Amino acid sequence: MTTLAENLERLEAAIGQACRRAGRGRGEVELMAVTKTFPAATIAEAAALGLTLFGENRVQEFATKAAELEPLRKCATEPIRMHLIGHLQSNKAARAAELFDGIDTLDSLRLAERLNEAAGKLGKRLPVLIEVKLSPEESKSGVEPESAVAAELLERLPDLEHLEARGLMTIAPLDVPEAETRACFRELRDWRERWAAAHPRLSLDVLSMGMSEDFWLAIEEGTTRIRIGTALFGERAANGEPA
Repeated sequence: MTTLAENLERLEAAIGQACRRAGRGRGEVELMAVTKTFPAATIAEAAALGLTLFGENRVQEFATKAAELEPLRKCATEPIRMHLIGHLQSNKAARAAELFDGIDTLDSLRLAERLNEAAGKLGKRLPVLIEVKLSPEESKSGVEPESAVAAELLERLPDLEHLEARGLMTIAPLDVPEAETRACFRELRDWRERWAAAHPRLSLDVLSMGMSEDFWLAIEEGTTRIRIGTALFGERAANGEPA
C-alpha cells in the first residue's frame, strides 16, 4: 500500500468517527483533496484511489498541470473536478473560468460579473461558492458578512445566468482554542441559513469549511465539504514545494 493510500485510509477512518459523533452519515460530507504544489501525477494517483474532487490555489500553477489531467476530467465513468480555492483577482477571471470546474472563492460582484462574462463566452455554467471572511486575520480573503459588498453580491448573483451559486466557504483562524474554531464554523452555518431565507433564488447548500487541522470540528458543526491537503499528501516545504 502506498503512503497516499495509507493516509487516505486513516483520514477516512477519522472522518467516519467524526460523522458518527455528530450523528451524520458519511455521505453528508464531501472530501476535497487540496493539491497545491503537488504534480499532476499525484492527482492521478489520488484519482486512482477514488478521489474525484480537487482544490488548487493558483491559476498559473494549475495551468501547468491542466493538459496532463484532461483525460481524467473527461473520463466517462468518474471524471475528476478541479476547483479554485485560492484568492482570485478579477484580471485572472477569464483564465480561471476556462481552467476550472468551479470557483470557491467568489468575494465581490465585480469578480462575479467577470466570471459570468467569461463563462458565457465558453458556453458553460460555472459553479461558485461565496467566500466569507469570519476571521480578523489580514491574510484571509472573503466578503465581510454584514458589508455592502456582501449585500450587493447576494442581491445580484441570481441574475448572472452563467454562474451557479452553490454555497459558502470560509477558513477558520489558525492556532486558536477549539471553541473559537467551532464558533467560526457555527457562524458560517448561521449566515447560510439567514441568506438562504433572504435570497430564495440562491442555492446555498454547500458549506465548505474544515481543513486538515480542524475538519472533525467542522463535521460536528455541519460542514458539507472539507478541504484536506496535509493529512493526505504530507507537509509542504517552507518554499511551498512538497517536502
